[in-house]
Amino acid sequence: MLLFVVFFLYPIISGLFYSFHDWNGVREPTFVGLSNYRWLISSRDFSRAMTNLCVYLLITVPIGIFAALGLALLVDSFTGRWANFFRNAYFLPVVLPAFLAATIWRWIYAPNFGLLNMILGWFGIPAVNFLNDTGTMMYALIAVDVWVSAGFNMVILLAGLKNIPTELYEAARLDGANKWQQIIHITLPMLGPVMFFVVTYSVISAMQVFDKPWLLTGSSFTEYGGRRGALLFPVMDMMGQAFGELKFGLASAYGFILTTAIVAVTAVMYLLGNRKETK
Repeated sequence: MLLFVVFFLYPIISGLFYSFHDWNGVREPTFVGLSNYRWLISSRDFSRAMTNLCVYLLITVPIGIFAALGLALLVDSFTGRWANFFRNAYFLPVVLPAFLAATIWRWIYAPNFGLLNMILGWFGIPAVNFLNDTGTMMYALIAVDVWVSAGFNMVILLAGLKNIPTELYEAARLDGANKWQQIIHITLPMLGPVMFFVVTYSVISAMQVFDKPWLLTGSSFTEYGGRRGALLFPVMDMMGQAFGELKFGLASAYGFILTTAIVAVTAVMYLLGNRKETK
């Protein structure tokens, strides 16, 4: 309880307190009421960050879950040594340090000598600056996120697949159901609770995205978000306000706005999930 109060409860309460103050971390905080919140909501960077977050969320979560489910079904089709090999291989990106994963993908995306542009060159396609072209930066980030996160979701879904009774598949095969029909009518319904957890976790993680766009764009506390803010996200902007501009009160307000959004989205998902289970 002491650790909970010191490292969890106190930071939340103090953050809420500072969100109503103008504070640079050194002098005494000055009460400003809701000025921090009003300034943020009217800020152009805030609007851009939230827009980027919505686009990122709507694309990366479905693709990531679809990829994880495909990998889980693939690994589940193997047994013994091969099952262990593929499970470990697909989970490897999850345990890589973030800076190492970003370094690998910065090399893949490099405009002059990158692996991806080298492959495009074989087909006569001109080189693309994936991390500096505003039309490709978001999709480049989504590819990295799916590569990193799919392995974790795969392990969760694979555990769910192992808990599905094999008798259901045997009965379906006796009734003439093919593999696709078994997935639609047995696998997906039985994975419902596990899938709900994976979707909820993926949404919460996506709304807090920070390290991948930060590292891919070589950001600092004074310059972040890439060209024209194409990869500007709320947590990045919050960090910049706090440690770049030394506006800790503004950053605290930013954090509570984002927290409120995450709680609201999660609550809606739980309500929809409970309503579905009730039906």
